[in-house]
Amino acid sequence: MPTQPAFSAPWRDRAGRVSGLKLATFLFALAPGLWLAGAYAADALGAKPITALLHGTGEWAVRFLLLSLAVTPLRRIANAPKLILVRRMLGLTVLAYALIHLMLYVVDQNFVLTKVVSEIATRFYLTIGFVALFGLVVLGATSTDGMIRRLGKAWPRLHKTVYAIAVLGLIHYYLQAKIDVSDPVFWTGAFLLLMGHRGLQRLRWPTNPWTLLALAVLAALLTALLEAAWYGVASGVPASLVLAANLDVPDTIRPAWWVLALGLCVPVLNAVRTGMDGGGAKPAPRRNPVAAPVATP
Repeated sequence: MPTQPAFSAPWRDRAGRVSGLKLATFLFALAPGLWLAGAYAADALGAKPITALLHGTGEWAVRFLLLSLAVTPLRRIANAPKLILVRRMLGLTVLAYALIHLMLYVVDQNFVLTKVVSEIATRFYLTIGFVALFGLVVLGATSTDGMIRRLGKAWPRLHKTVYAIAVLGLIHYYLQAKIDVSDPVFWTGAFLLLMGHRGLQRLRWPTNPWTLLALAVLAALLTALLEAAWYGVASGVPASLVLAANLDVPDTIRPAWWVLALGLCVPVLNAVRTGMDGGGAKPAPRRNPVAAPVATP
């Protein structure tokens, strides 16, 4: 049996063939970083370009983290087992953007490491952000095939901490956003959707279009309540006004509506796949754990 090379291009599968799915995911993972680098080179990031890069890399770390967590429910709902091929890549992409985020913070502090350490230790939102980053580093270091085999049954338990890491990352996102938390609210709503799908799987509830529709509506309502509560606590804006803004559809669509739209895509996808499969999506086959990524949903 031929041995697997020590290094293989990320767009190739284990047999050494080019995978269209892995290649598309690799290019997608690079795209935000290349765009930010190009905008910086073109002096298009405003008066504080390092701050813009700092925020941009942090935001993309959160987005890729949630995307990595979406792999398992999408495999099940869309009957797309091949998505497992890109989960590790997505997890490592999260780690890469998070590390760049930290390095840019060091740059923003003029490379004064004592100040960086002091700020992380004394500012709560920086502390939890660093804890989340440390967790990602641990998961990244234990995501190799060798470490998966070495850890055995402890590996899945360790990698389930990715959900706690996601919560810490979202809290960090909220606290650094300060005034306008529309983006953190939306991504929290997306996280609630993912947790709802995991809950359905744990409870062994059927993932038919009607169940998924109810989950989408519930996640949107929770998102609206979360936004109202946040503004009520952080800025003193009456929760009733924020909830009223969510029920209205002005020029700016509130995050809860975007969460609802995202959630409604899932039952539509499930219905389409059900029709194509002639009676229901088949559960994704269980895979060998050595195929798992940094973030194990």
